[in-house]
Amino acid sequence: MNFAILAAGNIAGCMAEAVSGIDGVRKYAVASRDYGRAQAFADRWGFARAYGSYEKMLCDPQVELVYVASPHSHHYEHARMCLLHGKHVLVEKAFTVNASQAQELMDLAKERGLLLTEAIWTRYMPSRKMIDEVVESGVIGKVTSLTANLGYVLPHIERMQKPELAGGALLDLGVYPINFALMVFHEEVERITSAAVMSPAGVDWINSITLTFRDGRVAVLHSNMLAQTDRQGVIFGDKGYIEVQNINNCEEIRVFDLDRKMTARYSVPEQINGYEYEVISCQKALESGAVECEEMPHSETLRVMKLMDEIRRQWGMRYPCEI
Repeated sequence: MNFAILAAGNIAGCMAEAVSGIDGVRKYAVASRDYGRAQAFADRWGFARAYGSYEKMLCDPQVELVYVASPHSHHYEHARMCLLHGKHVLVEKAFTVNASQAQELMDLAKERGLLLTEAIWTRYMPSRKMIDEVVESGVIGKVTSLTANLGYVLPHIERMQKPELAGGALLDLGVYPINFALMVFHEEVERITSAAVMSPAGVDWINSITLTFRDGRVAVLHSNMLAQTDRQGVIFGDKGYIEVQNINNCEEIRVFDLDRKMTARYSVPEQINGYEYEVISCQKALESGAVECEEMPHSETLRVMKLMDEIRRQWGMRYPCEI
């Protein structure tokens, strides 16, 4: 599979490292609006071709799967461009800035018979099934609630401060606690309550989100771009609880009983850096002719986008690219 990267930023480097260790994936092309940047990236990571234009790369008939690594504000434009050029697409999270953009891309991909999927790595990692198995084993009994948080000190990241680049904590960080909750609780969300501390520029620096599910279970979520958090996810039951160390890239799963005594701990498999799993899933999907990956089907991406639309509506936060 000839793999290409659109936009040669920091996260593109993480993906390049991952695909370097995947059998059957050829590091074929990278594109940036600055040819020198693209060539430097290609030289560093061993990509065969470098382009100073996204359009020129997408016109290359050898390109098969494109990883879109541009800012959130441009995911819709760039993913659509890829699809219109007949390329399969892996779009970095958050998938788009809103659900209507996501739905339009999904409809286009299905119409053209092309793979389109969201690169939210936690959905593809082996730890996902491990957590499910522990919950489903009944070791912590009937599960009623969970908490999850993610925070880093990121005020120096320029794009995260800019509304025009769909900045703020929600699309970069909050998407992980939301996905964590939806991976554990599969019922529909009945009620959303949320609050945010906004920056002077109008993006969320800190947010708090409570999801109440139709079956009565509750998820209390938090993300923060001004502080380091413990990144924990905790799932609570009537016989104990499960701690997931680092919901952004699970390091260990710990089980505790009613006396808060640890009764089990599970280590996750060794990995390149975690990004490889989503590319391997794309490989499998392409081999079977699928237009979505089973780990993150379109319905789940759309579900997340609709929740984030409602959360932003409650805050009165709208990105310039939506107007």
